[in-house]
Amino acid sequence: MRPADGGPLGAGGRAADETGEVPTTPPPTDLPVESCVAGLRGALADRGHAVLQAPPGAGKTTIVPLRLLDEPWLAGARVVVLEPRRLAARAAARRMADLLGGDVGGTVGYRTRDERRVGPTTRIEVVTEGILTRRLQRDPALAGVGLVVFDEVHERNLQTDLALALTLDARAILRPDLRVLAMSATLDTGRVAALLGSGGLLGAGGAPAPVLTSEGRTHPVDVRWRPPQPRDRPAESVAAAVLHALRSDPGDVLVFLPGAAEIRRVGGLLGRSAPPDVDVRPLFGRLSVAEQDAALAPSPAGRRRVVLATDIAETSLTVEGVRIVVDAGLVRSPRFDARTGLTRLHTGPSSRASAEQRSGRAGRTAPGVAHRLWSEAEHASRRAYASPEIEMVDLAAFALELAVWGTAAADLGFLDAPPARALEDAGALLADLGAIGPDGRVTAAGRAMADLPVHPRLAHMVLGASASGSGREACAVAALLEERDVLRGRPEELPVGIGERVRLVLDPTATHPSADRAALALVRRRATELRRRLRVPDPAPAGDPTAIGPVLALAYPDRLAQARGGGRFRLRNGSGASLPSGDALTAEAFLVVADLAEGHGAGRSADHVIRLAAALDRRDVEAAAGGSIVEVTTVAWDTARDDLRVRTERRLGALVLDGSDGPAEPGDATREALLARVRDVGLGVLRWTDASRSLQSRAVFARRVLGADWPDLSDAALLGSLDEWLAPRLLDARRRADLERVDVARALRDRLGHHRVVELDRVAPVGLAVASGRTATIDYTAEQPTVAVRTQDLFGTTTHPSVADGRVPVVVQLLSPAGRPVQVTADLPGFWAGSWAEVRKEMAGRYPKHDWPVDPTTAPPRRPPSRRGGRPR
Repeated sequence: MRPADGGPLGAGGRAADETGEVPTTPPPTDLPVESCVAGLRGALADRGHAVLQAPPGAGKTTIVPLRLLDEPWLAGARVVVLEPRRLAARAAARRMADLLGGDVGGTVGYRTRDERRVGPTTRIEVVTEGILTRRLQRDPALAGVGLVVFDEVHERNLQTDLALALTLDARAILRPDLRVLAMSATLDTGRVAALLGSGGLLGAGGAPAPVLTSEGRTHPVDVRWRPPQPRDRPAESVAAAVLHALRSDPGDVLVFLPGAAEIRRVGGLLGRSAPPDVDVRPLFGRLSVAEQDAALAPSPAGRRRVVLATDIAETSLTVEGVRIVVDAGLVRSPRFDARTGLTRLHTGPSSRASAEQRSGRAGRTAPGVAHRLWSEAEHASRRAYASPEIEMVDLAAFALELAVWGTAAADLGFLDAPPARALEDAGALLADLGAIGPDGRVTAAGRAMADLPVHPRLAHMVLGASASGSGREACAVAALLEERDVLRGRPEELPVGIGERVRLVLDPTATHPSADRAALALVRRRATELRRRLRVPDPAPAGDPTAIGPVLALAYPDRLAQARGGGRFRLRNGSGASLPSGDALTAEAFLVVADLAEGHGAGRSADHVIRLAAALDRRDVEAAAGGSIVEVTTVAWDTARDDLRVRTERRLGALVLDGSDGPAEPGDATREALLARVRDVGLGVLRWTDASRSLQSRAVFARRVLGADWPDLSDAALLGSLDEWLAPRLLDARRRADLERVDVARALRDRLGHHRVVELDRVAPVGLAVASGRTATIDYTAEQPTVAVRTQDLFGTTTHPSVADGRVPVVVQLLSPAGRPVQVTADLPGFWAGSWAEVRKEMAGRYPKHDWPVDPTTAPPRRPPSRRGGRPR
């Protein structure tokens, strides 16, 4: 077994030397990194910082700290090695202790969230993410520490980036004698060296840190491309590739999969189809120590091993005996959605650098084979390196650590600056949780939250609930949300209510058909740890552990949701969310939502899908909302009543807790609502008469013909100037009837002004006086003014009628005695002299009792005969 970079693991500790002391220097090895040790000693002695680039298998993780342990500048102080993963931290400590012939907890120890194996004689302490940050927050000077080693920097974990920034800041201000070493298999050494050389602030100047490079010790790897067919299921494709590899090539198989769920699926398939001499072992971070050790242990003679691993085996660990790698080409990484405030694990293609790291695992001890389950063409299009976590995850915990440190992110050194929007959102959440004050400084509550190994939301929850007597439930909820679900199965088939899960955690006798015993044991252990930290008593279960909605709302006051029927809910931010069909929470009026999944498709399915939630009643919602509930009075159109109503609502974001409505009262809001109604529906909502429409069309004609100095009374212009001409007429208005009472004609005349009204009557008269003495109404709505007149009314007319001081001829529509169109003309004299003869013949035949003179210009006009009993005389 080779649990970390280096040679095989020994028997677990050899005897001390003759003095009874465990040596601090291991015997010589043939590992490639040995050639860099002298350069590292000199760089750290002279400059105080260095960068080491060494591929997996070079021995950097285990050999370098041991070789530096007796350096004069260390002067007996400790070496702290930051290892991003718990499994790798334990393995590295065990390997170093074995090389020294001692036990873990002696000269070499480790500290993780779950375990503490250090003692008074410990000189090298391997710690995981978060441990170093907590130590820096409690003791920024890192008393007793002479060297901090950041291993696997290329993984770009958020906690590693943060711990490096804080360490460099502490070194610049408090501990100039503190040495810093950054190590990685593959990274942009120039950027890391510049960051270390600048004293922790890029752009601050200073020579880059020395960079030392170790060559790896690898054998050729034959890369084979095996893209799946379009209809192949992912797990089946991986299993088929593994079975093919077992038949085709010698050695153990290391399979890279994105997560535990995929490992279980592939493991199930291989368990049924792999040869009997093959052991299938899972390997991921949340397994027990025993299960992890079983995966790393060499197979017995005559047997082969298939290790199904996440990217934990990419660089931090070496699995002995592997000659074959099967790479699914996927990685699961966190993605923060600022819209929902949720961080989700996103499964996507791994980077090209990751693929090279994984393939290299097949060539550590002998020539090997790597099967990549994608095409070579697709490989070329993949990104070169993985994106850093600082650009993708929720920054609430990160921002809280900065607040406790008392420094803005801009004043610290990061390889990639945190996104401004994400950092701003994180600060807003911390302010809502009371972790930072209005001045941006951390509060006493914020410091207490930062001391807990959970997200600030959950820390706020357990602290608040503990103070109110619900600490046990809160610790159970926090542990449930930090770890994997204690119920196993398809997410859409599991109950959404978190209460049943809390019952399983708090009651050791409780059972559930879908319970995951390993996950449940882990959650119970986490909950117990939290209770001990908070000194929460641990009596027998009492009360109703399912009534945890108010507890959960302490963590997620921004994710309160209100029912809108049919299992659909509206979240406080206005987003839609739905429960799986038939879930027990469907009948609840309010929920607090802890987890959401993305919906797919259109309509209801486009809502988020609620995965974990708890029920609340109205009082719970109001208590969780604090002072955020506002009373909103709106005056708006009620479509059901087709009238204006005033509505008063108590709102929490997009949630309407209660409301009432009634008739509107005169005032600014009412007037604006009425104007909005006119804008939405149009001017037709007002009561227009023939006279008002005639006045409008005449004014529009005058503006078009006579110039823009005439006021614009078109519909578009009137809608655009409602505040000027309509609003003053609605001072006492309160309903639709008041709109209908507006005298539109008078409003238009006022808009024109008195002198324009007089002028309008002259240039665009309402009617045309014809020869018979009648007045015919002129229509100004067409492109040209038009008038319809009986032909006999125009006998004796020798000049064509016009308006606008003679500039615009009126289009005349000549009518028969029955009122039907006979001819349309804009040149009446020309009509008399031309086509009248033909019209006369036709009309005389149809209407013989009427006069149809040969020369109408000399004939006297005739009024139509009067009607008696409906018949013309």
